[in-house]
Amino acid sequence: MSDKSAEEATDLRAAGWKAMRAALPGVFPEGDIDLRDGRLGEDLVDIGLTSVWGALWGREGLAPRDRSLVTLGILIALGAETELKTHVRIARSNGLTQDEIAEVVYHSSGYAGFPRALAARAAAREALER
Repeated sequence: MSDKSAEEATDLRAAGWKAMRAALPGVFPEGDIDLRDGRLGEDLVDIGLTSVWGALWGREGLAPRDRSLVTLGILIALGAETELKTHVRIARSNGLTQDEIAEVVYHSSGYAGFPRALAARAAAREALER
């Protein structure tokens, strides 16, 4: 890896930690944490840290609240309930109310389908009950 590539990766990693800590306050201790666990696919979380959290959530083009709205809609459409549970909690940290999250679920029923909306409602309820 070139010096420039290593520096860019370090910057994305730092931006990723900043965005993740803002979205999930109190979940991760300060500093650069090694997310590898020695098991199959151990680099996937680290890839998400740099590419999703650093390169996307770290951008200035949308407010975190707006990114949460978009992310909830996409996860509902994909039927990604496991990720949706986490992002419901992130949406709350980013200022969305329970009523607004419910509206995202309702709105998604017309575009992603009623079964996806039902599954999303169940995932959101579970996430909000924690």
